[in-house]
Amino acid sequence: MTEPSDLTPLAEGVECEFMYSYESRAPEPAYTDLGIATTRIGGGVALAMRNDPSGGYWSKALGFGITEPFTARTLDGVLDFYREQGVAQAVLQLVPAVLPAGFDGIAAARGLEAGSTWVKLAARPGDVAAAPTRLRVGPVPTAEAERWANVLLSGFGMPAGGLTDMLTATVGEPAWRPYAAWDDAELVAGGNLFLHDGAASLNAAATAPGHRGLGAQSALIAARARAAAEAGCQWLFAETGKPAPGTQNPSLNNMRRAGMVPLYERRNWVWRSSP
Repeated sequence: MTEPSDLTPLAEGVECEFMYSYESRAPEPAYTDLGIATTRIGGGVALAMRNDPSGGYWSKALGFGITEPFTARTLDGVLDFYREQGVAQAVLQLVPAVLPAGFDGIAAARGLEAGSTWVKLAARPGDVAAAPTRLRVGPVPTAEAERWANVLLSGFGMPAGGLTDMLTATVGEPAWRPYAAWDDAELVAGGNLFLHDGAASLNAAATAPGHRGLGAQSALIAARARAAAEAGCQWLFAETGKPAPGTQNPSLNNMRRAGMVPLYERRNWVWRSSP
C-alpha cells in the first residue's frame, strides 16, 4: 500500500464523475421514480436517491478535496442537501488526506459513523495483464443492454426496474464503454468503463452465479483496459471493498492479479437522518 500521491485527485475525480453521470443522466421516468437529485458542492458531488431500492447504495457524496479544501462548512452543506432530499441514509467517501484537523469530533457532532473501508487501485492500461477465458468478451450491443444491466444488478443484490434503466442508459454514451461476457449466446457477466480527463475507471462488474470461476471478470478487466488505452487514457483506476481480516474479496484479488496496484484506503462515513 502506498501513501496518497499526485494520482489521488485524478483517481477521485474520475470516480466522482462516473457516479454523477450514472445518476444525473438517468432517463425518465426512472429519474423521478427513484427520487434522484444531484448537486455539485465544495468541489465534489452529492448524489441522492430518495427511493433507492438497493437500501442506500446510491446516496453518496465524494470527490472532495480535489479543487478546494474539504471543511466543516462543506460537510454541513452536504448534510443539508440530504435533509432537503429526504433520504434516510447517505455515505460520504472521504480520502483521509483531505480531512480537516479534528475530523473525528466534527463527524461525531453531526452523527456520522465510520463505516467500511475501500481500497483504491491504479495501473497504466498497457500494464494490465491479458486473461484468457473460454467466454466471448466484447462491447455490449444496444439489443442486450437491458440483460447486461440486470446481470450487474443481480450480482450486487439490487432489483431490476428503475436501476435497470439507469444503467442501460450508459450503453452507447460517448464517455462509457460497457463490456460483457457471453457463454455461447447467453450474456453471463459484465462490467463498465468510464472515461474522463485522460483517465478511465473500472466499475459495476458482476457475473451470474452459474458462471463464476470461469475467468469472466479477469477477462473483462483486460478488455476494458485495452479500451482505455485505445481511448488514449494514461491511467486506469478502480475501487473495491477492503476484506475483513481472515476473509477474501475476489474483486480485489482479480484486480491485483491483473496488475493493478493499491494506492490508498478510503473510509466510508455513514450519515443517517434523525428519527
